[in-house]
Amino acid sequence: MSAADTPGFALVTGTALWHIAAMRRIGIDLGGTKIEGCVLDDADGRVLRRQRVPTEQERGYDHIVETIAGLVEALAGDATGGVAVGVGTPGAVSARTGLMKNSNTTCLNGRDLPADLARRLGRPVRVENDANCFALAEACRGAGRGGRLVFGVILGTGCGGGLVIDGRLWSGPQHIAGEWGHHVIDPAGPPCYCGQRGCVEAFIAGPAVERHHRQLGGAALDMEGIVAAARAGDATARAAFDSFIAHFGRALANLITMLDPDVIVLGGGLSNIEELYSEGRAAVARVLFNDELRTPICRHQLGDSAGVIGAALLAPGG
Repeated sequence: MSAADTPGFALVTGTALWHIAAMRRIGIDLGGTKIEGCVLDDADGRVLRRQRVPTEQERGYDHIVETIAGLVEALAGDATGGVAVGVGTPGAVSARTGLMKNSNTTCLNGRDLPADLARRLGRPVRVENDANCFALAEACRGAGRGGRLVFGVILGTGCGGGLVIDGRLWSGPQHIAGEWGHHVIDPAGPPCYCGQRGCVEAFIAGPAVERHHRQLGGAALDMEGIVAAARAGDATARAAFDSFIAHFGRALANLITMLDPDVIVLGGGLSNIEELYSEGRAAVARVLFNDELRTPICRHQLGDSAGVIGAALLAPGG
């Protein structure tokens, strides 16, 4: 399969196709409220420039395409060498249709974002899931450096993941590799937006834990409030938090049993919960199909920069 046959990759032919030598890569992280861009120097990997603009997704798909294009053009400036663009998005490009799917920025779904951006910019473009961008950045530049098989986990309002092998992203023939948040850990569990019941995301994403806390009779607290109340000894918050830790443990134990990665890197807002690296690790070890747990479970190192750096690394020629 050539690069141009890869889902999410689009280029333009003729004089608009840049040579890949001496390239600067531009990474774009398309979020629900903001779009961040960076310029990555191809020679030494330095981030040369970063910029953020609001997404304004309520203004629709065409507005988002124009906003991304304007940000790329501003970041490209007067670059004399080639410039290629990688875009990290919520959702993914369908391997069947080449169109966007499963994005919570819903105006993207069913649209050919890679081709539309390539035409608008006159530059090679690759579009990839944002969790995959996170995983690649942490594997190559962050907490996963040195690992042959690195799994990046996103824990926040949703649960995602990405798989990197020998420094290269593996997304699979169906473009679903790493969708750790949607393996079922209890078929009788709560419903998930994907149509299944008992997915990992339905148990340990922030909104799921908040909902469980209310079902137990607790106040309407956000995840930060639940964690604080649990630490302070509130029984209801502690019950919700213990459930969160137990399901986190089972979900990661399943992942380790199947892949046995060299390292797991946690990202997203919930990755800053200290107990994940102590109580959470112990919960993994209790149900792992092994007599010991050697797998490092690490906090991210690149912070908010991981997504945009990963997108730049995935730009054509990366």
